[in-house]
Amino acid sequence: MDLTASGARVVAATRRPGLAPASTVLAGSVISMVGLTWDVQWHDDVGPDTFFTLPHLFLYAGSAIVGLASLAVVLLTTAAQRAGRPVDPRVGGRAIGVFGRTFAAPAGYLISGIGAAAFLLYGLWDQWWHGLYGFDAVIDSPPHIGLLLSVTLSIIGTTMVFAAAREQRWGRIGVFGSLAVLIAFSAVTALGLQQVDLDPVEATSVGSTLLSVLLVFTGAGFLRRPGGAVATAAILAVIQGVFWWFSPWAARWYADLVGLPVRDYVSGVPDMPALMPMALLPVAALVEGYLLIARRRGWQPGRVSVLAGGLAGLLVGATLPLQRGWVYSGHVGDFGSVIATGLVAGVLGLAGGFAGWRFGGMLRLLAPVSGVRSDA
Repeated sequence: MDLTASGARVVAATRRPGLAPASTVLAGSVISMVGLTWDVQWHDDVGPDTFFTLPHLFLYAGSAIVGLASLAVVLLTTAAQRAGRPVDPRVGGRAIGVFGRTFAAPAGYLISGIGAAAFLLYGLWDQWWHGLYGFDAVIDSPPHIGLLLSVTLSIIGTTMVFAAAREQRWGRIGVFGSLAVLIAFSAVTALGLQQVDLDPVEATSVGSTLLSVLLVFTGAGFLRRPGGAVATAAILAVIQGVFWWFSPWAARWYADLVGLPVRDYVSGVPDMPALMPMALLPVAALVEGYLLIARRRGWQPGRVSVLAGGLAGLLVGATLPLQRGWVYSGHVGDFGSVIATGLVAGVLGLAGGFAGWRFGGMLRLLAPVSGVRSDA
């Protein structure tokens, strides 16, 4: 892996500097996501678990991969700087001094590495929790929320890593893929809002909607031309479709492997995929159309993103309760809750569109200024 700027320009089209470590940290996040959807389904279909289970192994192995890959890049960057070689900022972003000038860490790998380290600390807390109580009764226990937030931080770092290679096609695709993984994770993180009573508003639906809208607009603001929002939502739809099959199958296969029975009243619904907003892809297409009209009429996209975010929040927020009612019981449920949830989500969507567009602009700044653009 060539981290130096002099070598990177010569071999950019053939060796794609930075692709290997970026793909590794993304693969680690995906492995953690596999463990998460498996673990969530296990809790619902089989019951409480211990610390040492196969889904937990996937969760921890994924974070370990992210942490080791990030550490390797930091050490290579530090060695290059100490040798007086310029470091290519397309490999994770510009280097930042850590502990003074002891280490030089590319911005993206610094964030992903911190997330992995935090995951280790929360993992120790989770092991203590299991030792104290014997098992987990709920998915939203305090150490679990900490673990989810740690993985979220690692995926944010992964998004930054790919954003630094914005001039490369794989860099742009990696940003959309990382944002989609982040939306998938946020659907479970939002379960931490279950304890918030806002009746008739569904707090978890509002939280999931806000994060989904924010991240879809981050994709749009990053690309700054049609396709960013739809690409992010389309990758999420693929993730949702794959996990719709995988989650129940994995839970039952592992239960048979360890000799545990599946609960009699299991609904058969894939729990984590059912939390992801199914309406996000068509809503993202509407957002793209709205932004395209705004561009052609000369409107400021940053300002238009606020109204578009509100519309997206209203639509996704209203459809999430309908989606859950249809998936779990076959009927739409309380229309009063649907309307109230949609209105609150629409108001928060205004902020989601505004912040997401600007976060996308911030991701663009991670890429070095270059007059040459490559789609290799």
